[in-house]
Amino acid sequence: MTLQANWSYPTTIKFGAGRIRELADHCKSVGMARPLLVTDRALAGLPITAQALDILEAAGLGRAVFAQVDPNPNERNMAEGIAAYKAGDHDGVICFGGGSALDLGKMVALMVGQSIPVWDLEDVGDWWTRADASRIAPIIAVPTTAGTGSEVGRAGVLTNSETHKKKIIFHPKLLPAVTICDPELTIGMPKPITAGTGMDAFAHCLEAFCSPHYHPMSQGIALEGLRLVNEYLPRAYATPDDIEARAQMMSAAAMGAVAFQKGLGAIHSLSHPVGAIYGTHHARPMPWSCRWCWISTAPPSRTVWAGRRTTWVSGAVSTASAPG
Repeated sequence: MTLQANWSYPTTIKFGAGRIRELADHCKSVGMARPLLVTDRALAGLPITAQALDILEAAGLGRAVFAQVDPNPNERNMAEGIAAYKAGDHDGVICFGGGSALDLGKMVALMVGQSIPVWDLEDVGDWWTRADASRIAPIIAVPTTAGTGSEVGRAGVLTNSETHKKKIIFHPKLLPAVTICDPELTIGMPKPITAGTGMDAFAHCLEAFCSPHYHPMSQGIALEGLRLVNEYLPRAYATPDDIEARAQMMSAAAMGAVAFQKGLGAIHSLSHPVGAIYGTHHARPMPWSCRWCWISTAPPSRTVWAGRRTTWVSGAVSTASAPG
């Protein structure tokens, strides 16, 4: 099976090894002539970022980059990014990196033309309607990790630097116009990052699957995402240049972000405050969260819940290692 495809759900996705070479073409397709590439400090000096900038420059799109992005991006990073955007007279944002860079790039694109505080656009009710949608800059996402799934999401997470609280900022136009999922960009990830981001994808799928809300489409996507992480994360960790494993993990990350429209749970309820203070991955509280949920559930409910969901998950996961 060739792991290369063009998808239209939930946005335009160009998936496959080497697709980063199409970056300039997609910038032009959404009207970008002077894009600002937003990434984090660690990625800024790496070859994959230089490659992306070379592609842009060769197409006459410049090589502007903003890399003042903290592991938990905050409104100060956002303000600096907006200043850089305006100073360069840019007309679109390329979000390049892991969840931090993707989220911060989205915030720059969202807020560069707004006159209200970013906190007024928190994901509460219809608050997103407060934004002037016509002033939101076009977004292209290029993930370089396989975990958060922000590349297919309509929101971004921003930490308040004064309160150290994470807020989810939402607007439908934060969904990137084009997402380039090139697994070759993830080959150089250190093993701890491969594991941490991979378990973040697993947490998204697990919590979505266990959510009590009715959303059968997300339920199916979450289950397949669990299977993919179970089968391919150990391979990606053990053999970093296993391109099939890297591609399948990129799929699982995107699937997790789509699936959690159904809901999240205790893992992320803990990971947001803990991560805001200590900079940990979202999946870090998973062992304690799962154990607490198990022991605190009344035995009759636990039996029904476990019997139904464990059977489904076990069936999906065991398929990965079944003979034939």
